Amino acid sequence: MKYPTEDNRFQLEHANMLNSSYRRLLGKNLPADIGSDEEFARALFHAPFAVVSHNTAAEPIFNYANLTALQLFAMDWDEFTQLPSRLSAEPINQSERQRLLAEVTAKGYISNYQGVRIAKTGQRFLIKNAVVWNLVDDIAYQGQAACFAEWEFL
Repeated sequence: MKYPTEDNRFQLEHANMLNSSYRRLLGKNLPADIGSDEEFARALFHAPFAVVSHNTAAEPIFNYANLTALQLFAMDWDEFTQLPSRLSAEPINQSERQRLLAEVTAKGYISNYQGVRIAKTGQRFLIKNAVVWNLVDDIAYQGQAACFAEWEFL
């Protein structure tokens, strides 16, 4: 997956899957849902809240981050989209992260999640009131995503 730009329509298909899965599970659109599909994909990438997703590999790898998330994690697109998602949490917090992901898998989504994450720089931050949901396209389960607008640097 390439860095979202005008040339690739800001990862339009992935952005649509993020929104349609969110809508299917939560009964509403992601906050950036405006205008056409292309306008939505652009708005999501530039949104003032963080959105990330990972794939279905045995060791899930991040496959999307908007600009806010990239800034929080202090990574560029290429670094982030090669990162196993478990490494976004310190080892001490990984068992809580696994419990969260198992709950999302079972229930479809959770809201009001809170957890500590770590940036490439070592900066820790607490995400608050996050929504974590399963990604499903028209055919199958495609991974999980998270969206959050509140965080606190620790």
